[in-house]
Amino acid sequence: MQPTHFGEVKRIYEEGIKTRNATFETSCPGWENWNNAHLPHGRWIALLKSKVVGWAALSSVSDCCVYEGVAEVSVYIGTEFRGKGVGKALMQKLVESSEENGFWTLHSATFPENIESIALHKSCGFREICYRERIGQLDGVWRDTVLMERRSPKF
Repeated sequence: MQPTHFGEVKRIYEEGIKTRNATFETSCPGWENWNNAHLPHGRWIALLKSKVVGWAALSSVSDCCVYEGVAEVSVYIGTEFRGKGVGKALMQKLVESSEENGFWTLHSATFPENIESIALHKSCGFREICYRERIGQLDGVWRDTVLMERRSPKF
């Protein structure tokens, strides 16, 4: 992923935001904030005929040095390309890249209603580690999340 791809990355993220089942965010940040919130490595896009159809990125879970090998996963697929294997290809690349960069644990917090995302994570070696009730509000409504984790067998 390059900064020049951000317009398309933002469009796909906004499609996810509109579902109200992909993120607590209600708007996409600008490039600078998005860039600062995600790790410099582990940023991937899926292209189809030069068009960005999905993206994946890692973000740090903590500034504490003991968590340097733990990252949070974000995977977003354009509406018309969901269910076609794009998410799985991106997630597999993200896992491979994370291990190459010394990450032993990947986390993802997913709304329980997002069954497609939960299935994708499970198909890529994630497991449900807890169900967090009323963890945050979206549009004034308390929402739950399923915390998923993948531990690398390489560490």
